Amino acid sequence: MRDFSLDIYRSLLETLQAKGYKLISYAQYIKGEREKKFVILRHDVDAKPENSLKTAQLEHALGAKATYYFRVGKESNQPEIIRAIVALGHEIGYHYEDMSLCGGEVEKAWDHFQTWLDYFRQYYAVETICMHGAPTSKWDSKDLWKTYDYKTLGLLGEPYLDTDWSDVFYLTDTGRCWDGYKVSVRDKIPGHQDAWTKAGLTWHTTEQLIAAIEQGRLPEHVMMTTHPQRWTNNRGAWLKEAITQNIKNIVKKCIILH
Repeated sequence: MRDFSLDIYRSLLETLQAKGYKLISYAQYIKGEREKKFVILRHDVDAKPENSLKTAQLEHALGAKATYYFRVGKESNQPEIIRAIVALGHEIGYHYEDMSLCGGEVEKAWDHFQTWLDYFRQYYAVETICMHGAPTSKWDSKDLWKTYDYKTLGLLGEPYLDTDWSDVFYLTDTGRCWDGYKVSVRDKIPGHQDAWTKAGLTWHTTEQLIAAIEQGRLPEHVMMTTHPQRWTNNRGAWLKEAITQNIKNIVKKCIILH
């Protein structure tokens, strides 16, 4: 099984289900619609939304629910794909980066956020949002919430801010691996990931992660973040993504070191 293929993604989900994990959306988690063992399926649609439709179809076939967070740019925001994913029964939300897009101007970013939240609510009754890391930007879009409160807009939660990280273990494919948080600028959970690593809860490849699940070493409550642009059975696209991500990882390391 080649890593970051749709085939191995299916194997990952099927292994989780075989071990008794319920695969749920972030809104379900926030609303308390959970079981003893669950994995929140979170997808950041940074680019190639057609890949997200394929993972959404795969999940639907397995009876899983997931959350797809879309950015405002055309590289992510494709209305026909958003509608198709909603039709499959998944949650969609706003993958916001308003502070970056508005040059750190807080009031302008707040207006921008509200405009685009209304836009995405044309397709789905958006209940949750998630920050886009924008690693090359000096602005952290979560800083908008030091001035404003997104919950006044009828929103229930934001994964980085409303998840109980003392209870939920975080997995992310940032860096195109499962232990890439050290090269991530913002897709990280400060104060927790180092402790999880020391406890041995770290895996590099999807095959290693699947083996850990089969051995019962994965915690019972998990959020798993993937970027569907990385997952494909197309050999050419797979190779291009692998090369591009290796370059990005080098850039991220330079940003972190400086």
